Amino acid sequence: MSLNLSKRENRTVQLDEIDRKLLALLSKNSRRTNNSLAEELGIAASTCLARLNALRDSGVISRFTIEVDPQVLGRELEALIFVKIRPGARHLMANFANEMKTKPGVQQLFFLGGADDFVLHVAVRNSADVRQFVLDNLSANPAVATTQTSLVFEHGQGQGEF
Repeated sequence: MSLNLSKRENRTVQLDEIDRKLLALLSKNSRRTNNSLAEELGIAASTCLARLNALRDSGVISRFTIEVDPQVLGRELEALIFVKIRPGARHLMANFANEMKTKPGVQQLFFLGGADDFVLHVAVRNSADVRQFVLDNLSANPAVATTQTSLVFEHGQGQGEF
């Protein structure tokens, strides 16, 4: 079953060392100027721009985004909520996923293989907000069999290898 949560296709793009370095630089700061990227890579600015456009056109780079610190917005608590869908409600999984992505506080949604079907990463003000989120959006949802909530004390992003 595919829920089409992403626009990925089954294709592979061959990257050379410069492409990999370009991706690493952009993953640290996607707002860098083309000239600064080209200078650090030791290539012409026009070559750098052509490579960047090729990475976008091929789907290697799907978007440029920002990272917002939820605590600065008053969302002091982050949690991972593991969700199991009822066996008789498997046909509702796509609707469930699409609905959850629109809920306030949901940072990420993962469709899983294994004991759980989904994990939701939420950022909220406090534990009462997590409780209310579970009650309003999960416990009351007829597709949901069980949930398990884990609080996030700290998280970081890996370096990722390109």
